[in-house]
Amino acid sequence: MSKKSIRFFNDREVRAVWDEERSKWWFSATDIVRAINDEEDYKKCRNYWKYLKGKMAKDGIQLVSITNHFKFQAPDGKQRFADALDSDCVQTLAENYPNNRARSFLHWFTYSDNSIDGQSKKKAYTLIESGLLDNMKPGTVECLQQIHAYIFGGLYDFAGQIHPIGMQNFGKVRRDGCAAARSPVRA
Repeated sequence: MSKKSIRFFNDREVRAVWDEERSKWWFSATDIVRAINDEEDYKKCRNYWKYLKGKMAKDGIQLVSITNHFKFQAPDGKQRFADALDSDCVQTLAENYPNNRARSFLHWFTYSDNSIDGQSKKKAYTLIESGLLDNMKPGTVECLQQIHAYIFGGLYDFAGQIHPIGMQNFGKVRRDGCAAARSPVRA
């Protein structure tokens, strides 16, 4: 669990962690409640999340059985286990939320063009529709760099660039993609 992400909905953070084993993001359930309710008090949101879990379980909506616990940094700075929901459960929660504020959250979560995911997705569709891919040589480093630069340009400083140090992938990997010895290879 090395990747962590913080996304913002109406200036409220929604923390997420990447699960390598399942290849998916998990989002803090309490953060989602805080964002939807626009609530400052963390304890109130935690208690309301507990209430919602129980209410939904009584209504036959089983978020609890597919809820996982991951460590998130708590307001006091310590790492603590908290309920986390995958994207399907976030959608289910928002669709069954007892007030209308969840609609705007769900729209932001699934379609937002303001998030990095939303912006890169929009750029990817534009790239596909533009016909620029027809002029690129598939499978080459240059082609991958061009695609990466197009999709992530303006979002990340390193868009389209080759990292000067090999990336971790079951051991060190050289820039040419071949497995290297255990020592990192510098460009």
